[in-house]
Amino acid sequence: MSLGGWWDALVLAAQWFFFAYFVAINLGYMGLNFISMAEMPKHMEQRLLDLLPRAYSPYEPPVTIVVPAYNEEATIGASVRSMLQLDYPEFEVVVVNDGSKDGTLQALQREFSLVPYAEAYRRQIEVKPVRAIWRSTRHPNLRVIDKENGGKADALNAGINAARYPLFCGVDADSILERVSLRRVVRPFLHDANVIASGGTVRIANGTEVRGGFLESVRLPARMLPLLQIVEYLRAFLFGRLGWTPFNAVLIISGAFGLFRRDAVVAAGGYRRDTIGEDMELVVRLHRLHRLSGRPYRVAFLPDPICWTEAPESLRILRSQRMRWQRGLSESLMHNRALLWHPRGGAPGWLAFPFMVAFEWLGPIIEVSGYVFMTLGLLSGIISAPAFWSFMLLAIALGTMLSMSALLLEEVSFHIYKRPGDLLTLATVAVIENLGYRQLVALWRLQGLWQWAIGAKARWGEMQRVASWHKDP
Repeated sequence: MSLGGWWDALVLAAQWFFFAYFVAINLGYMGLNFISMAEMPKHMEQRLLDLLPRAYSPYEPPVTIVVPAYNEEATIGASVRSMLQLDYPEFEVVVVNDGSKDGTLQALQREFSLVPYAEAYRRQIEVKPVRAIWRSTRHPNLRVIDKENGGKADALNAGINAARYPLFCGVDADSILERVSLRRVVRPFLHDANVIASGGTVRIANGTEVRGGFLESVRLPARMLPLLQIVEYLRAFLFGRLGWTPFNAVLIISGAFGLFRRDAVVAAGGYRRDTIGEDMELVVRLHRLHRLSGRPYRVAFLPDPICWTEAPESLRILRSQRMRWQRGLSESLMHNRALLWHPRGGAPGWLAFPFMVAFEWLGPIIEVSGYVFMTLGLLSGIISAPAFWSFMLLAIALGTMLSMSALLLEEVSFHIYKRPGDLLTLATVAVIENLGYRQLVALWRLQGLWQWAIGAKARWGEMQRVASWHKDP
């Protein structure tokens, strides 16, 4: 075969590879979507039971809510108030002020009448020095730990050290929990003694109205960037995680809202402080440790416990977030690569882990390469216009189909967005996000992957809170 023949064959093979990859990734997610549709009725039945009058059972375990806070002055008051009003028999809230540079601690002192509290602090997990412990005179179940800055993982570990109860729930300081969320996320622990972790759904708070810690109304945000993220979150939670539940292969529980068995996390060493993806890394590590040692366990996900959190409203902050998430994914997979195809790996090691590697970890490389290759090929004449447009239309159509299916699943199950025109708006956004936004996010993820590969110093970056959804009581 001549050199020109080899080149033509190579170009053709590359075209088919990118076509096949884009079809495979979308078929994989569509498969998870079908599984989620089969799982959803079980959760909806339990949700209906919550509407009935109910007396609390002594079997519901007490829970410690750990709230790591760094420069959260704008939202910390509303978030803590929402947690103190949770519909649950026995719980405590431990806020960890991780060396904030703003008025986070002062806001807590002012709103909850904090006083110094003498307490024996157990350092089961090594953390940065604790400067002081405070207790609310108005809410006996609220304590605040003031410590030197050590990052989110270190703050969570400090809260775990101070936790008095067997279960702890990590909640971001910019988040609002619905009153029944804790009661719902604890369900798996009541039904199965082997459950070590469970997570709920995270939704976008931009556009909502929260007053006095209570969610009063749900509205779509006015700006396009948070709207695009609503569709992303629907995909990620309603089938991106629910679909793995029947296989006990959920590898991610959002750091914004996750419930864990305290002794299991302490035995695993707590959250790793040398990763910025501490939430995923902990869950994957728990899978690895339990699978490889042969200990029975289960990691659960439920779509109905809801946590509302603020999404970035600027491209700069969103870019930083997505780069950070991709680095966190890389660190989580590499630190726990022994789980991949291990003889005892089960569904997490043989299904979920390879899926994450092929479609989430390597995805940005192949997706961006595919778009660049097809575009340059069209411009240079080595790829025909019909082949180029077939590829682009296929990628856009499959992406839109996935977003629409997630929107359909949301509409037939929870129907959170009830205002006239909301469904049409979200359906329009589900199309628009495939016309540049998803490609831009893929580029940011590729940058995050590159930074991880070259060992660049990880930075959390500053998340500027708009807090327009928070209203004074």
